[in-house]
Amino acid sequence: MPYSGKERSGDSVMNLQLHGYWRSSASYRVRIALSLKELEYEYVPVSLINDGGEQYSDDYLNLNPSQMVPTLVDLDADIQLNQSLAIIEYLDERFDTGLKLIPTHRIERARARALAQDLACDVQPLCNLRVLNQLKDKYDAQQDKVVAWNQHWIRLGLSVMERKLKRRAGKFCLGFDVSIVDVVLVPQIYSALRFDIDVAEEFPLLYKIYEHCNDLEPFLKALPEHQVDAR
Repeated sequence: MPYSGKERSGDSVMNLQLHGYWRSSASYRVRIALSLKELEYEYVPVSLINDGGEQYSDDYLNLNPSQMVPTLVDLDADIQLNQSLAIIEYLDERFDTGLKLIPTHRIERARARALAQDLACDVQPLCNLRVLNQLKDKYDAQQDKVVAWNQHWIRLGLSVMERKLKRRAGKFCLGFDVSIVDVVLVPQIYSALRFDIDVAEEFPLLYKIYEHCNDLEPFLKALPEHQVDAR
């Protein structure tokens, strides 16, 4: 079904709507956050490939002029937000349910934000679909070169994270509690595995954290293959 900008899973409209794509890393991390916060929401699929990309439709342009996913709509607060990290912080500050994802102490809070941005700002944007399409369409990159591009930037980012977390990690990135850093890490590991990076061998600490996270129901619920638009 083409993107219409309207919820489609029943007669009632939920107060929170997430417009996203099943395999988008940014959408994935917001789904994890929503699950960890124990929040019900309406999921509105936005295919990044159907009809040249539903994110370029007029309906979605009116919702999010950046024409990217995800977009969170909070009907109660009359707000539309893009940028996954901003969405996650908004959810954590607005709702007291579920887990607290951002540390309360200002130093730990700053460290958590920096670690999350190491991946969300320095790695994932270089590997998203519009960049890969540009490499193919404008610079004639073959698929093997595109894969090599992804592997390079993902490996670089994960190597930074592996070094930074060696003295800090416990069961999870910041010790024994799940935080925004884990929320961002898990989709990046998922992407690394998609591109045939042997994460367990190359980044053993990160892979252990990834496995611990995926033992938890909120992370499993958010898996790309568990979404209604998975294909």
